[in-house]
Amino acid sequence: MANKRGLLFIGLCGHLSTVTMAGAMAIANEICPPTGMISTSEECSHIPFTDFDDIVFGGWDIRSGRDAFSPIKDTGIEDIEQLYLLTDSVKSIQKQSFPGVILNAGEAISGISEQSHVVKTGSLTEAVEKIHYDIVRFREENDLAQIVVINLTSTEPPVKDACLFDTAKGISSIIKKNMTECIRPSFLYAYAAITSGCGYINFTPSEGGFSHGLVELARQYGVPVMGNDGKTGETLVKSALAPMFAMRNLEVLSWEGYNILGNTDGKILQNHENGASKIKSKDRLLPHILGYHPHSKVSIDYVPSLGDRKTAWDFIHFQGFLNTKMSMQFIWQGCDSVLAAPLILDLARFAFLALDREESGVMTHMASFFKSPWGVDEHALGKQFSLLEEYCSAIKS
Repeated sequence: MANKRGLLFIGLCGHLSTVTMAGAMAIANEICPPTGMISTSEECSHIPFTDFDDIVFGGWDIRSGRDAFSPIKDTGIEDIEQLYLLTDSVKSIQKQSFPGVILNAGEAISGISEQSHVVKTGSLTEAVEKIHYDIVRFREENDLAQIVVINLTSTEPPVKDACLFDTAKGISSIIKKNMTECIRPSFLYAYAAITSGCGYINFTPSEGGFSHGLVELARQYGVPVMGNDGKTGETLVKSALAPMFAMRNLEVLSWEGYNILGNTDGKILQNHENGASKIKSKDRLLPHILGYHPHSKVSIDYVPSLGDRKTAWDFIHFQGFLNTKMSMQFIWQGCDSVLAAPLILDLARFAFLALDREESGVMTHMASFFKSPWGVDEHALGKQFSLLEEYCSAIKS
C-alpha cells in the first residue's frame, strides 16, 4: 500500500496555499519548527500522523501562476537561500495546477483579472466529471493511498435556496436538473471530492462549500468532512475571552470589532454579498457563549498596503458589581496566511488519520479550528479543545 497522501487545494495559487505548502516543506527539511501545530505536540506523539515529506500537493486555480516569493518572504524565514528553495518547490507545484471550473465567468472570478486557466461549462454534470477526472489522475500519477481536498478560495456570496442542499437527494436533483443558478463554485469541488472518496475540509465561510446534504453524502461514501471558516485571529480571541465574562457573571453590554486586511480575501470581502457570509460567521459566537445578545457589530475593511497582514481592534463594554460600567480593548495583529497555515496542516493530518481509521461524517472533535463548527453547539474555545483532547487520548499508542 502506498505511503503517500495527497492534499488538493481549491485555490492552489493563493497566498494561503503558498504559505501552507512552504510551511510543510520547511518542517520536512528542518528549516523551521512546527510552531502553532497541535498534531506535532507531545500530547499527540503516540498518534500515527502522516509525515510531512509524505504529503503530495496539488489543486485547482483559475490563475495559471502567481508570484510565490512574496507570500513566503512575508514570513519569518530570513535565510535567502532557504526562501528561494521553498519558492522554487512551490512554483513547480503551482505550474501543474488543474484549471478551475467556472459556470458563470462574471460570478466565479469576481475581482480577479487573470482568467487564463479555466474550463468553462454550462453543465453541472460535466463540471463534476472534470473535477472527478482531476482527482483520479492525481491519485494514479502519484500512487496515493488517500486524498484530502481543502477549500481555500475567497469567500463566496450566500447560496440561493439553501434548503435545496439539505439532503443528498436534493443535491442529486440540483445536478440532474442542471440548476446552475442555485450553486456556487465551491459546491462543485465539495461534491466531487466527497463522491470520489476524499476527505473534505471547508476552511472558508462559503455556504456553497458545506451543507447538510454534503454531510449526508460524506456518511454514504465513508469519508470525513470538516468546516466552516478557519478560526485564526479576532474570533479565536473572542472564543477564549468571552467565557471569562460568562464565568465571572459580568454583563457584556457591547462588543465592537473592526478588522482591516490587505490580501485578496480582504478585497473580495468588500463586496456586500461576500462580506455578509464572513461577518455572519464571525458574529454568531457571542450569543452562544454568553447566553444573550449584547450589542455587537463586526466590520471588515480592505487596506491594500497591509498585504497579507491583518489588524483587529475590539472594544468590550461591560457592567459589573453595583451597576458599574467598565471597558476592555485589545488589538490583534498578525500575518493572515501564517496564522492559518498550521491549522490547515493539522486539519489535513487529522483527516488522513480519519480516512485510515475509516471514520466518516463531521469530525466534531475539530470544532476549535472553526468559527462556525458543524455538529457542535459549543463555541467556548476551552470546551471545544477538550473534544480534541478526548479524541486524541482515546487513540491507543
